[in-house]
Amino acid sequence: MLRTITAAFIFSFAAWADITLPALFTDHMVIQRGLPVHVWGRASADESISVTFRGNTKSTTADSIGMWSVYLPPVEAGGPSELTIKGSNTITLRDVVVGDVWVASGQSNMEFAVREAVNAHAEIAAAQHPQIRLFHVKNKVSTYPLDDVAAEPWAPCTPETVHDFSAVAYFFGRDLQEKLGVPIGLIESSWGGTPAEAWTSLRGLATDASLMPVFGEWARMSDDTVVHQRRREKQLSEWQQAVTNAKAEGKKPPAFPWEPNMEQSWTPAGLYNAMIAPLTRYPIRGAIWYQGESNASRERAPLYARLFGTMIRDWRRAWGQGDFPFFFVQLANFKTGEDARWPELRDAQRQTLGLANTGMAVVTDIGAPDDIHPKNKQDVGLRLALAARAVTYGEKIEYSGPLFRQATPEGRAMRIWFDHTGSGLTAKDGALRGFEIAGADHKFVAAEARIDGATLLVSSPGVRAPAYVRYAWSDNPNGNLYNREGLPASPFRSGE
Repeated sequence: MLRTITAAFIFSFAAWADITLPALFTDHMVIQRGLPVHVWGRASADESISVTFRGNTKSTTADSIGMWSVYLPPVEAGGPSELTIKGSNTITLRDVVVGDVWVASGQSNMEFAVREAVNAHAEIAAAQHPQIRLFHVKNKVSTYPLDDVAAEPWAPCTPETVHDFSAVAYFFGRDLQEKLGVPIGLIESSWGGTPAEAWTSLRGLATDASLMPVFGEWARMSDDTVVHQRRREKQLSEWQQAVTNAKAEGKKPPAFPWEPNMEQSWTPAGLYNAMIAPLTRYPIRGAIWYQGESNASRERAPLYARLFGTMIRDWRRAWGQGDFPFFFVQLANFKTGEDARWPELRDAQRQTLGLANTGMAVVTDIGAPDDIHPKNKQDVGLRLALAARAVTYGEKIEYSGPLFRQATPEGRAMRIWFDHTGSGLTAKDGALRGFEIAGADHKFVAAEARIDGATLLVSSPGVRAPAYVRYAWSDNPNGNLYNREGLPASPFRSGE
């Protein structure tokens, strides 16, 4: 037995004799401009390593367990160039470009592929963008932070490579590349049907005692695993029988009863460990995020404002690049048909804008009431790109619809102030709708609203002393407040 273990150890150590690199380092990769170029990997213990890029060379020595790391000086956008790593063997990576790298993460609406989007055939056919590079992280769970991801190699954007890539990420990156004229690297790391706590490190979750219910919910789910498995087996058996019956009768078979793999992908920190932590040594420009549906339950929604803010700060800590830009998508309009808390979740997302260098794409006007996965991902990517162009790149444009600032009673009305009014507030079609007010009893009733300069006045004959106001407060809202730049106002509620 000892001989077997010793042989296995020698084999493993021998496998490290050649220099090896993480999955992020391949031909066609994108290196972040303006930041130190970080290259790392494995080799034999005490092996001498040199790394050369754009005329700069740095040398180092692998440590006692064969790990090594070097930083080269920052470089400007451009390329292609070669990145060479020399030790006992030589690795040369070709067609390496320098530009801006963005991480795209979240659940199924970020995972939603270009091939499923509106006008997919034409979009794919036109997707010949050699200055956009794609890197797709594979789904994986871990109980501890890994040092590498499972992924496809970097690839230039072509009709063949973009087909299964995130539509939101692609449309975001396409707009940025057209406007900036520099290479754009898109790292997609997403998994459908997953909660935010799975994308947050255990260290991050542990920083806030108010997030302890996350672990309580996970414990409850774990306790119910066996019962859930039996119910799922029954559900799949019934579905398969229904498919067989439908085929025999010449009818359309029922859709597959999809549900998330809660035994794995819902593990607190499980996705962070396997799909985010290994990326954090790779310098980036920022991140985009589309998630929230899995946290919109009665149990989870009240925690989301704290949880989401914690996750963003957690990622920023892990990357060590300060408050890097983080832009996210607010939940779209959708008829949930269940005891969900989508309005509360949207408001939690809005509150997260209190963090520095954040921006939110409001999409309650372009969702699909009967489809949790709306196909118009072009406008989603565009609205995220507007935020990046303004907040990250300093372009003088309006990038957000009206955002609630404050509301104060004014006689029998409530006056509402907004940020991001742009060149003025407007109702997109007809009179303003979607507003409700309430007195101290919090009993909301429909209200009339009118634009008064850069503010709104909202009132209802049934509320003599209004104290609270809310807008578009439903799972499938029908509000129509915009700024004149054509961007919709975010749903909101005032007070507690």
